[in-house]
Amino acid sequence: METHHLSETRFDSFDLPPGLAQGIREAGFEYCTPIQSLALPIALNGIDIAGQAQTGTGKSAAFLVATFNHLMRNPTDERRHPTQPRALIVAPTRELAIQIHKDATALGAHTGLRLALVFGGADYDGQRKQLEAGSDVLIGTPGRIIDYFKQHIFDLKAIQVVVLDEADRMFDLGFIKDIRFLMRRMPSPAARLNMLFSATLSWRVLELAYEHMNNPQKVTVEVERKTAERITESVYMPSDDEKLPLLVGLFRQQQPYRSLVFVNTKHVAERVAATLRANEVRADVLSGDVPQNKRMRLLERFSEGELPVLVATDVAARGLHIPEVSHVYNFDLPQDPEDYVHRIGRTGRAGASGAAISLACERYAFSLMEIEAYTGHKLERAAITADLLPAITRPPRPPRREGERAAPRRGGGAPRRSGARRPRRPG
Repeated sequence: METHHLSETRFDSFDLPPGLAQGIREAGFEYCTPIQSLALPIALNGIDIAGQAQTGTGKSAAFLVATFNHLMRNPTDERRHPTQPRALIVAPTRELAIQIHKDATALGAHTGLRLALVFGGADYDGQRKQLEAGSDVLIGTPGRIIDYFKQHIFDLKAIQVVVLDEADRMFDLGFIKDIRFLMRRMPSPAARLNMLFSATLSWRVLELAYEHMNNPQKVTVEVERKTAERITESVYMPSDDEKLPLLVGLFRQQQPYRSLVFVNTKHVAERVAATLRANEVRADVLSGDVPQNKRMRLLERFSEGELPVLVATDVAARGLHIPEVSHVYNFDLPQDPEDYVHRIGRTGRAGASGAAISLACERYAFSLMEIEAYTGHKLERAAITADLLPAITRPPRPPRREGERAAPRRGGGAPRRSGARRPRRPG
């Protein structure tokens, strides 16, 4: 395993309860990452933290170890009801919540603490029964947590630890009102341990921290560049017609072991995945409207190597922890430079190396300058050679459903330009 990303601080240098220390050893954790080495000495002493670190740097293990330690060192009130969780860990996406629960299960295997996981889109009754049975640590997404809370399935009166992971993403997804709703129904900030982690500690994130935390200490892992040093970044300049042949050509040349292909829309995701399959590349689609059960099966197959390629919209750019992603392909350049960083951050994790290849086509090439300005470095320009543009098999168009008609052109002539307003009818 690569260790370049680790610090010299050992987990066994901390005074941890024996059961927690055993779980850390069995999970294979020996040396801390930089964010862990900075955050744990503070949080283990009961001091609130506002931490800044990029994705894939070990934030989850840092706040989970601190959470378990705090709960084991500080027994709860004997009058506490089982449906009153002692710790609440909130994540912006269901994928991230699932990953945190997986890490918590491993690290907390010998702590005796009960975990509960709730998120939208799946197993509503099952998650409800899990809460009714009682838990010590509740992990979930804001909407589903509030849903059960308003039904009085549990309450937050016994909370001793609160964790907000990827707080900047909470703002992006519009969850901050939900977060404030929850935190106002807990014991006061001084009566609990509060931890907030974010890729950026912007003014709005810090405002949230100082409003709902007890004088948190800022912890920042500085990086010279926003993208990982061990990710090789390059960009091709194809025409729109060359994009699909180029992607197939790159797959044939590079033979990636496990790769993510990012696109900007679900429609394009379906077309790209179908084209890859038609050219003997096993691929499937991960987008926002994929049902949760199917989403979890896709991620499991992808993680285990059964499915080598996922074509994804930005729903997959955050919150996924999938080991050994060798390549990330930006079939469409993202229109937000931050999304570029989050996308390519799916590879080169935990000290490993990775490759990020972008296609700056006629439609999205304008985003390249903004991406380079944001990351602070230019992407290597790669040449499109003849062998990278093979003749490809085009997938058949899906059959038209019975009774479905082709959409007529407006006005019987040229299609209406995108962005043009339809004339308002009188009255």
